[in-house]
Amino acid sequence: MRRHGRRRRHAAPESLLPYDEWTEDALRLVVLRALDHASREGLPGEHHFYITFATAHPGVIMPDRLRAQYPDEMTIVLQHQYRELSVDAEARRFTVRLSFGGVPATLDIPLDAVTAFADPAVRFGLQFAVREAENPAEPETPEPPPAAPAPDQGPAEVVSLDAFRRRPPAKD
Repeated sequence: MRRHGRRRRHAAPESLLPYDEWTEDALRLVVLRALDHASREGLPGEHHFYITFATAHPGVIMPDRLRAQYPDEMTIVLQHQYRELSVDAEARRFTVRLSFGGVPATLDIPLDAVTAFADPAVRFGLQFAVREAENPAEPETPEPPPAAPAPDQGPAEVVSLDAFRRRPPAKD
């Protein structure tokens, strides 16, 4: 017998298919496509990218001095002064050359290390959970931090937003 009136709302059944993972994977490919477009065509108009990634993620290749400066996470900005941006869609990673304190450095980043991507020009942004690498590389020995950090020599194309939040206020 069919009951008329208000329907009870039942909790959605737990899926045996990983829809959340598939959705996140598809959105990560959006990042890769945006980077691939920028590598071939450049960035049109006011478009620019903020890319945050886990520096300790297996497969991230970056200079030891930067890893010591950013042991957990780093945000890079691709706008005017980046070079040699390339995307390896099959390997699901990208490479870019930027200057840090006037010193050029190449970063090679697996897509699974990316935790956030934004294009502020169009108010577009994505956040991701860090994924473990499917075929993790040999674990890298962390470098000890330098005794005294070198002062920056001019503006850099890379900005870690966390670095600005953690600075104590200037004392007069």
